Amino acid sequence: MKTLVIYDSVYGNTEEIAKSMGEAIGSEAKVVKAENAGPANLTSIELLIVGSPTYGGRPTPKMKEFLDNIRAVTLKDVKIAAFDTRFPATWVKIFGFAAGKIEKRLKSQGGTSVIKPEGFYVSRTKGPLVEGEYERAAKWAQDIMDRQ
Repeated sequence: MKTLVIYDSVYGNTEEIAKSMGEAIGSEAKVVKAENAGPANLTSIELLIVGSPTYGGRPTPKMKEFLDNIRAVTLKDVKIAAFDTRFPATWVKIFGFAAGKIEKRLKSQGGTSVIKPEGFYVSRTKGPLVEGEYERAAKWAQDIMDRQ
């Protein structure tokens, strides 16, 4: 299944999660940073996985720019999944998380969600990721592939 993983990363944590997913999916997956992606990347894909750090309860500005740039593209017949990196602290829930907002945007363009949005945890703003998150990301990506 031709898969594209688009991500943005500020401190490298979300990039590591995206790469872990790409490796778990295998040779059919291409992993691209949001600033290097656009509508042309979305042709002929079957699965689109998009992720961003949670930045004030939303995706990063660069991820929002990517999502704005692909607004005219239809994702009809494309399966989608969204993820983010976030703090495990309870107070952070007040602002919400990026993954749900990403999923909503992709669905509004016709994408079909194949799994609920997922968050992967960082211990501090600059990281590192909480122990076991690389493996959990790989398993989440494999779960997506198993549903196809």
